[in-house]
Amino acid sequence: MAKYEGKTKEQIIAAEKRKLGGIYKKLDEKTKKSTENLVEEAAFMGASLHELRQKIAEKGYTEEYQNGANQKGVKKSAEVEIYNTMIKNYMAVIKQLTDLVPKEQVATKTNDGFEDFVNGRDD
Repeated sequence: MAKYEGKTKEQIIAAEKRKLGGIYKKLDEKTKKSTENLVEEAAFMGASLHELRQKIAEKGYTEEYQNGANQKGVKKSAEVEIYNTMIKNYMAVIKQLTDLVPKEQVATKTNDGFEDFVNGRDD
């Protein structure tokens, strides 16, 4: 999300809410009301994921640890753990929101006689 470089977390959350709000403006008022909390959560998680990606890019995917005198090694960083959990939750919320968007009804095909003409031709 390079478009968020240099922006505060609050600015990113506001931008995410605007983006999601535009997608869900087709919803009826009752459904919109019930999705407000989901949109808030999705916006927060979107901003947090951006923040975590920046930290992972700076620090890397792993970190060294030491438990006691003899036990040490390398493990997945805390940021990666949080990112993995949050991206799953974010995708679940986005799926919930997407499922609420009304499916576009495909216009029913009207019979203009063209197919009858083509099918009725003698070869």
